[in-house]
Amino acid sequence: MLPARAVYTEEHEMFRDAVRGFVKAELTPHFARWEEEGIVDRAMWTKAGEAGLLCPQVGDAYGGVGGTFRHNAIVVEELAYAGMAGPQTDLSVHNDVCAGYLISLGSEEQKQRWLTGMVSGKTVCAIAMTEPGTGSDLQGIKTRAVRVDDNFVINGSKTFISNGQHSDLVIVVARTSDTPGSKGMSLILVEADRPGFRRGRNLEKLGHLSSDTSELFFDDVTVPVSNLLGAEGTGFASLMSELPQERLTLAVSSMASAQKAFDITRDYVNTRRAFGKTIMDFQNTRYKLADLKAELSVGWAFVDQCLEKHDRHALTSADASIAKLWCTEMHGRLVDTCLQFFGGYGFMREYEICKLYADARVQRIYGGTSEIMRELISRSL
Repeated sequence: MLPARAVYTEEHEMFRDAVRGFVKAELTPHFARWEEEGIVDRAMWTKAGEAGLLCPQVGDAYGGVGGTFRHNAIVVEELAYAGMAGPQTDLSVHNDVCAGYLISLGSEEQKQRWLTGMVSGKTVCAIAMTEPGTGSDLQGIKTRAVRVDDNFVINGSKTFISNGQHSDLVIVVARTSDTPGSKGMSLILVEADRPGFRRGRNLEKLGHLSSDTSELFFDDVTVPVSNLLGAEGTGFASLMSELPQERLTLAVSSMASAQKAFDITRDYVNTRRAFGKTIMDFQNTRYKLADLKAELSVGWAFVDQCLEKHDRHALTSADASIAKLWCTEMHGRLVDTCLQFFGGYGFMREYEICKLYADARVQRIYGGTSEIMRELISRSL
């Protein structure tokens, strides 16, 4: 089970119990079907909103519970530990990424218009950064938003967009000037019912099967200038200011998923027998599990330091990058080692360790690859 940690109070643990109850009642009965269909039911969003799982950091002025990012982290931990990487990704993009931009950059009118719907589940939000051929190179974005009177006309395409099929609102990263590099980029809110907005296919993935991940296309999509999120031309700076929270979220999810892989492996090796004794009786097993236990303990300690710093607005980009790099790389090593103990059964998708292995791989890619994390960390040296 997830370890008890001093970073959480009794009130946090009460919220955790509510999240855990929601997972058991509303997600578990449907999860296998969602994995097969490649998407969750749209009703999941409104049910999550009713249960208080959506944007818990949002204040009561917009219908939220007025928590902190620690409440967000609890949602991430519980879904990740339950092995529900798809719904966890969906909610995390909505809660931890998109809501963060609206809270930090949104005008009062924008917050009133969209945050309330995001809290209730009426409005599902996605963020469209990645484009075909750009990957982690955000400065290479080519989607354009041209000012025409009091509107922006947007043309371009995006890919690998989580919540792409269900999204009602998309935060689009686009160029609003010809200035090269990081300058001239802006964030623009685009409603999914705008003429010219089109969803591509729901992409098939290695893991996170029930998370809808899509291509999005913008063909002369016209939105009012009032849909600009933050100041024009400051999009890249806004991304850099909000990405540390996303990377901390990924570290948290990797820790919870790694803990689950460790726990089910520990239970398995204590019951599985080979050569007349349990697998746990072999020194190799005990020593490898001891190493994994040590890595988990170190990872939780650093993540909790980062959670505490983030609540004080003191989390640096370097610390968030370290957390994302170390926890996701550790997650990959751990789940690979754990799967090996299951032998051939570990390669069968009906075994949870196989799903955890597949779900782990993307953690080192999205939100900034491990290579990008190393680059960011090196700049702080």
